Amino acid sequence: MKVKFIILGCGSSLGVPNATGNWGNCNPRERKNYRTRCSALIKSKNKNILIDTSPDLRYQLLKNNISNIDCVLYSHKHADQVHGINDLRVFYLKRRKKIPVYADDKTKKYLIENFSYCFKKSNEYEAILQINGIYKNLSFLDEGNLISIKSIPVQHGKIKSQSFIVNRSCAYVSDCSKIYDNDLKFFHKLKYFVIDCLRIQKHPSHLNLNKVLELVKIIKPKKTILTNLHSDLDYNYLLKILPKNIVPAYDGMSFFI
Repeated sequence: MKVKFIILGCGSSLGVPNATGNWGNCNPRERKNYRTRCSALIKSKNKNILIDTSPDLRYQLLKNNISNIDCVLYSHKHADQVHGINDLRVFYLKRRKKIPVYADDKTKKYLIENFSYCFKKSNEYEAILQINGIYKNLSFLDEGNLISIKSIPVQHGKIKSQSFIVNRSCAYVSDCSKIYDNDLKFFHKLKYFVIDCLRIQKHPSHLNLNKVLELVKIIKPKKTILTNLHSDLDYNYLLKILPKNIVPAYDGMSFFI
């Protein structure tokens, strides 16, 4: 069974351009520099597994013709990964079935406290989501075919964020300042390595370009795709300076895993 991985959004928390129209170093004539906030989709024949509900989710789903969501995996509790949660309502209304969401304890607490109407029925709203813990190993069936997802916590500044390895082939690490040494073995020689690369300069909560290049030398993926890109990283500039097996992401980028 073919499984497609779609990068719905690859921008940093402000997007490119930001709300003031500032493109930074990015050339506005290059469409691949237009970046919405990070989220991704694992798509098989009958399953759509969403990673994060970015504030741009509605636009992302419409652009990629996604008409159904079966479940959601949350990486962490920050607004740029969570605050599009209300856009899941239409998928509940379509099927009248709660959508399972998976999150670590801190993210679960944040979601329930801030979006309680999504999880608890009231006089005004039906509950649309079923909250679950995030497990180290998740699996989903599609016509007897297994989609396996390993969840591995990584450092993201002062908090932890979940990374996801799909079918032992593709790692998605959208927000990360460090992969723990004991977990590096899980990332070795993958087919695809989608990794946080916020900017050129160092940042306390994210990997920068030099740190990513050092990491790639250690884990040796077949192809590395840079995501969570800030406005100082122009698409064509990155293509020009990077090796052929390391490329910047763009919104709507997809590949089979």
